[in-house]
Amino acid sequence: MAMPAATAILPGEGRAIRVRGLVQGVGFRPTVWRLARDCGLAGEVWNDAEGVMIRAWGRPADLDRFLRRLEDQPPPLARIDAVEWALSADSPTDGGFHIVSSRAGEVHTAIGPDAATCPACLGETLDPSDRRYRYPFTNCTHCGPRLSIVRAVPYDRCNTSMAAFPLCPACREEYGDPEDRRFHAQPTACPSCGPHAWLERFVDGRTEPQRFTECDAVEAARALLLGGSVVAIKGLGGFNLACDACNEDAVARLRRRKRRYAKPFALMARDVVVIRRYCAVNSQEEALLKSAATPIVILPAIGPDRVAEAVAPDYATLGFMLPYTPLHHLLLRDIDRAIVMTSGNLSQEPQCTGNEEARRRLSEIADYGLFHNRDIVNRLDDSVVRVMLGKPRLVRRGRGYAPAPVRLGTGFEHAGPLLAFGGELKSAFCLLQDGQAIISQHIGDLEDAVTLADYQKALSLYLALYDQVPEAIAVDMHPDYLSSKLGRERAMADGCRIEEVQHHHAHIASCLAENAIPLDTRPVLGVALDGLGLGPDGTLWGGEFLLADYKTFERVGCFPPVAMPGGAQAVRQPWRNAFAHLEAAIGWERCKREHAGLELVRYLDSKPLGTLAAMIRKGINSPRSSSCGRLFDAVAAAVGLCRDAVSYEGEAAIALESIADARALALEDDGYPILLRIQPPASGGLATMDFSPLWRAILEDLEGHRPAAVMAARFHRGLVRAIVEMVRHIFERENRRRENRKLERMVALSGGSFQNRLLLEGLSHTLEGLGLTVLTHSQVPTNDGGLAFGQAAIAAARSMESRHRPRGKVTSCA
Repeated sequence: MAMPAATAILPGEGRAIRVRGLVQGVGFRPTVWRLARDCGLAGEVWNDAEGVMIRAWGRPADLDRFLRRLEDQPPPLARIDAVEWALSADSPTDGGFHIVSSRAGEVHTAIGPDAATCPACLGETLDPSDRRYRYPFTNCTHCGPRLSIVRAVPYDRCNTSMAAFPLCPACREEYGDPEDRRFHAQPTACPSCGPHAWLERFVDGRTEPQRFTECDAVEAARALLLGGSVVAIKGLGGFNLACDACNEDAVARLRRRKRRYAKPFALMARDVVVIRRYCAVNSQEEALLKSAATPIVILPAIGPDRVAEAVAPDYATLGFMLPYTPLHHLLLRDIDRAIVMTSGNLSQEPQCTGNEEARRRLSEIADYGLFHNRDIVNRLDDSVVRVMLGKPRLVRRGRGYAPAPVRLGTGFEHAGPLLAFGGELKSAFCLLQDGQAIISQHIGDLEDAVTLADYQKALSLYLALYDQVPEAIAVDMHPDYLSSKLGRERAMADGCRIEEVQHHHAHIASCLAENAIPLDTRPVLGVALDGLGLGPDGTLWGGEFLLADYKTFERVGCFPPVAMPGGAQAVRQPWRNAFAHLEAAIGWERCKREHAGLELVRYLDSKPLGTLAAMIRKGINSPRSSSCGRLFDAVAAAVGLCRDAVSYEGEAAIALESIADARALALEDDGYPILLRIQPPASGGLATMDFSPLWRAILEDLEGHRPAAVMAARFHRGLVRAIVEMVRHIFERENRRRENRKLERMVALSGGSFQNRLLLEGLSHTLEGLGLTVLTHSQVPTNDGGLAFGQAAIAAARSMESRHRPRGKVTSCA
């Protein structure tokens, strides 16, 4: 639609202006139109596949002023990555400034993340005199669905699930008025023309529609929650399961039906005032809660009130979010307590998105369902954030953050189109082109068939949305990862090159890339701590010290490899790791002889240890691993946490962090002793650690009946000290070796173990005290959710290098 501005054609010059970034679906064109009018310019603006294109004519000083204001005053949800302009020899058609129709082309622009309800839309929803009063789907260009409803680019209504709802005359007038904040707001609607909500009752696997008006349906759902019912609620990116978080019976019933027996539930509250009844909230955390992304924020569970114990059993933190749609605001506006708002699925399955799917999969879990008829095209889990070291750290990247692009450092600008498939757990994939990465939303663990199908669906959608045909595909070097198998199959089918990337190299590259470290950087010391990843030597790694750049790496240190008796069973049953570590560090027979009275020893002795010892001795289903995650499992089991089994990845490590005594952490005590061990040069000179003193000290503390909380604190302090000593040793040794080409005074920390606040903060503070720059993750998860980003950066670096040398067989780096 063209909207002429009342300006005259002025003498001067013309400029063709290209704006790149998050500039579609966020009110960018009307902002350009308004600023151009204010600056007295003629011309036009339109969306295309590269972003926003502007042609403007006027006096040079006015054009300069326009460009400054454009960069200083973008719409709230916009993110400008680049503004480029060149002189134009064309002439304007008239003296006005026009907004013209979108144009197609090769896709280089970004689709914005879904955004929480803005204050203006919330005000209208709660205003009895407004035509959108109590309407659950009020939105504008500053808020509402984006990725969750889009099918193709450009981001226009016809390419979204809102195409099913033709605009009424009143909404069409707003949609066509560039002075209205709903100008070209693709999801805009009202009660007359938009989606609507209704309530259904689940009975014996079938549903019964409840006869309420839309407004009354939301009111009824509120009453049902307060009455102890479990209600399935359709949100932006999927269904949630909700109940009263203070009702022990309701929470326990939800746990039992959902088959989620230990992992904490997410919570939602009306406002920060309610959250502060349960948690301490600082100003940074409050800003996150109120941001357009409205993630789940992990907060210290310090407050005058308590939620039901079953919400987060034995945890020192709670995950809270605020309402992010008008439906949620209407639902919670008269509820002055916390509400469980967990994903709508059986444990380990992806979140339900479709109405029929929810009726089929959630009818045995929920008592009622609050449905609506706006289709969710793309599944989006709620994002999870934790503030550590004074910065927000993404634990799960989903609604509100995906698919916002992440720009890489200097040198990646001309990287060809690449696709990275990520890992097996916490899976996400990554598209990379033109110096920026599009990381998918969190999809889940690919061991589940439904999740694997969802991964493939999302991948096809992203490739279509961004019109990308990859020149190379990056996968983890583990041959059995389902993501790697999919990547190899696609590479073979499409005839493109395949890059195998070592797991921990990808972690370090992800950290480097997020911190915009240039492509040509010298090797940096990276510390990668996580559960498991296959090393080039065929063993399982997980406690690694690597000298790495974007192309290659050298393993210069690691945790000592310890057997995992039973293989995957050792991941699920921490007691196996406790036995294996004791056997490796002290010897089980000696341990039994010297500590026969310990409850831990009696417990382990009741297990089939003879069989496990024989498996370890003969190398039968007992792979050796340098895993940091398995060390945490072993220590947790030793002090009595999650000893028998864990129900989700990282549970034992989280429990160990959660109980650590703050007073013990503050003591000058260095914690449990861990010694450095250096292999002789003939064996490679690899630096490793000796855990024997650690386990002797743990057994002594158990003999002395020291509290588990103090032991957890001593373990964290001792591990931090040992890692710092390892880093110090590697720097000294490598700088002696290199003489004239010393290492950068920089350390990159990555891997799932750095979700542990005590480990991340303790290590960062100590290393910075040694004068080192510490690189960490913030906008990309440090866990395997960031793996694809690192794979893509490595594949891009290798691909660009290969353009300047003859091509040969691509192999994994060692």
